Amino acid sequence: MRERKVLTLTGRGLSNAEIASHLHISPGTAKAHIASLLTELGARDRVQLVIAAYDAGLVSPLHDDR
Repeated sequence: MRERKVLTLTGRGLSNAEIASHLHISPGTAKAHIASLLTELGARDRVQLVIAAYDAGLVSPLHDDR
């Protein structure tokens, strides 16, 4: 569940520090979640995570609701 939230926030363009602040976790924990998502989704970089978030319907180009 936490990684889904991290993926959603990544898809909205938030940095690790912004994700950490939003979820009340440390920046290191946010970075670990990003690393885990990269591995789990077979993504090579953060851009592919953003694409995955859009493909999964977690974010929409019509709304910027940070």
